[in-house]
Parts: sequence; C-alpha cells; structure tokens
Amino acid sequence: MPNDKETPEEIRERLRQEELKRNPAGNIHGGGLPDLVGGLGWKGTGLLILVIIVAFILFTFFFL
Repeated sequence: MPNDKETPEEIRERLRQEELKRNPAGNIHGGGLPDLVGGLGWKGTGLLILVIIVAFILFTFFFL
C-alpha cells in the first residue's frame, strides 16, 4: 500500500493498529476520546457535543 495514496485518517488508523500489535496490553482501558472523535468525524463530534449540552440543560432545568 503506497503511503502517498493514504488519507490522514488511514495513516492514523494504520499506526494505531501497528501500536496495538506491538503493545496489546496498552488498550485495556478502551480507546478513549481520540478514538471516539476519530471514528465519528467532525459532524458526529459536533452532534455529540450538542447532545451533551442539551442533556445538561435539561438536567439542570428539571432537577435543580
């Protein structure tokens, strides 16, 4: 697979997979925020942030 044809997302994923092969115990606690955001893209990340903000507003409105 030539490196000049890979997108930045593919390069990051390939490097992450190589790191997991070298250090499988490093992924015990899950992927974390970078994997979540990388998998969602910018639209999904924006939607996630919007849902969190709306949930916080509704929580404060009804329970405080």
